[in-house]
Amino acid sequence: MNLYNNLQQSISKLELEFELISETRKQELKNIALIIKESLVLFGRADLTVICTHNSRRSQLGQLWIKVAALYYGIENIHTFSGGTEATAFNIRMVNALHDFGFEIKVLDKTLNPKYHIKLADNDDTMDVLYSKVYNESYNPQQNFIALLVCNSADKGCPIVAGAFKRISLPYLDPKDFDDTNLEKEKYLEKVSEIGREMLFIFNYFVK
Repeated sequence: MNLYNNLQQSISKLELEFELISETRKQELKNIALIIKESLVLFGRADLTVICTHNSRRSQLGQLWIKVAALYYGIENIHTFSGGTEATAFNIRMVNALHDFGFEIKVLDKTLNPKYHIKLADNDDTMDVLYSKVYNESYNPQQNFIALLVCNSADKGCPIVAGAFKRISLPYLDPKDFDDTNLEKEKYLEKVSEIGREMLFIFNYFVK
């Protein structure tokens, strides 16, 4: 699948920023790449469920960027999901940040917990739906998945993730801290880039 040109350009820029990732963090990301490889060998696929407390910001980014990275590097049988310890809504600030970054977003409904589809290419016929849900909702895999916990509160609240093949803690700071400040837009875009950069690093290392 050939990703949209503007998305490919943004990815190329993030690849040039791998040096911004600390050596300690790079080792964590490399370990995740190895776990994904292990899942592909054992199960023929890798299902990754990205988890944070409300499934409203960081976990949604993780789900989207893992899909993008796998497509960009041509790695098959990678399936991405997300969830929270409770369901709220995909925060509109993050939706707007993704739009500003260059993603094409379609709103599928206008409920209190809207569903979104993000198209990545002209021939993208996948219908992965982004919306807030608990991590063990039936939409998500129930066994042999990799649980990637991206906030400290979810990490503490889920010492055991039932059905998970592997449980990994990879926390990110919450851009929510900048809501309704003059730094809000900047910090949300920074989080889009940060999580994108690190998910790309995982799959870049994967193909080496």
